[in-house]
This record gives sequence, structure tokens and C-alpha cells, in this order.
Amino acid sequence: MDVTTLIAAGGGPNVFTYFTQSNPAGKAIIFALAFFSVCAWAVMLGKYWELKRLRLYNLGFEQSLHRLSSILNAPSTFKAPKRVPYAALYSDAIEAYHRIDPKAGESIEQLRAARVEHVENALQRALANKTLSYESSMIFLATIVSGAPFFGLLGTVWGVMDAFGAVGLQATATLQNLAPGVSGALLTTVAGLCVAIPSVFGYNFLLSRTKVLVTELQNFASALADMIELESR
Repeated sequence: MDVTTLIAAGGGPNVFTYFTQSNPAGKAIIFALAFFSVCAWAVMLGKYWELKRLRLYNLGFEQSLHRLSSILNAPSTFKAPKRVPYAALYSDAIEAYHRIDPKAGESIEQLRAARVEHVENALQRALANKTLSYESSMIFLATIVSGAPFFGLLGTVWGVMDAFGAVGLQATATLQNLAPGVSGALLTTVAGLCVAIPSVFGYNFLLSRTKVLVTELQNFASALADMIELESR
């Protein structure tokens, strides 16, 4: 059943009609774009809830930390789970502080300076690792944002090329012969944009949230280093 028959029957052309008019390469590209769309939505929703959960964990741990009378000698009942970014920074900082033992002939001031320097180095390493953890999956999402339109464009160019090639083999070239193939080819560009547009909004939103959390992490690391230095005096 061609497009004219469909319109006469009252159905009219639709997305499914265009899909059936696509060439095999276009159909494969549309299926691939549908898979990328599912992946993009899974990454965006998963990353959103991950960032939200980590921020709540961080705020809870920070409140618990402020209730301690001494952060260098916390009670054994104080929990610092590694899955919480603030707790991971705290654990690394305290371990680094107590790792430096006093040396013979070394003054208290020299020992304190060595320990503080060791803590700052440990915090820098932990901060870099947690920043990478915050930014995980963002590269994959950025790849979908930039690649989906080009993938759709590839299907369109391929489909248009096949459509003109098929019309060229016919004795008479009419718009009715050319239009179905072109319509099916353009569907891949539409599919690529339908994948890329939501993904770019989600990517920008998650990127802004990630930057906020990284800044909060940096501020906590700086405040923690100051607290350790003050308490060690």
C-alpha cells in the first residue's frame, strides 16, 4: 500500500509509515538511536538520584562531624563509611595525620607542620578521586549528545542517496516515486534529534549539579584541613 492509498483511506502518512519506507540501513540506525535513547535516560536518571543521595549523605556526615569534641581522636563508635565522599576525605586525612610518627630530635612544631602537610596532600589526592567519581558517566552522556545528530544525519544521507539511485533507474522520475524514500530517510535525522535534545538538557543540568557538589567537596576539604591544623596546636 503506497502513500496515496493511505491518504485516500483516511490514515495519512505517520511515523510508522516513514519507518517502513526507510532502507535497511536507516532502520538499523533508528533501532540504534532508540537503544542510545534508553541508555541516555538511564544514565540521566541514575546520575540525578546518585548526586542527590550523595549530597544528603555528605550533609548528614558533616553534622555528625561538628558534634565531635575532637576530630583527631574520634570515638570508636563514630562511623565514617567510605561510600560517603565527606567521610572518605575525613578518613584519609586522619590516617595521614597519624601516619607521621615523631622523630628523635624533632620539635613539636616540626612534627605538627609535617603532619599538616601530609594531611593536605592526602586531601588533595582524595579530592581528585572523588571529583572523578562525581563526573563518572558524564562523558558517555556527552558522547550521546554530540553523536546522535550525526548518526541520524548519516541515515538521512544514506537514505536520500538510495532514494535518488532507485529513481534514476526508473524510466520516469516523479515526486510520488521519490517522496517515500526521502521521507523515510529524514526520519533518522528526526530520531537523532529526539535523542540529542533531551540528552543535552539533562547533561547541562547534571553538569551544573556536579560542579556545585565538587565545589562543596573542595570547601569541606579546606575546612577540614583548617580544623585539623587548629586542633593539632
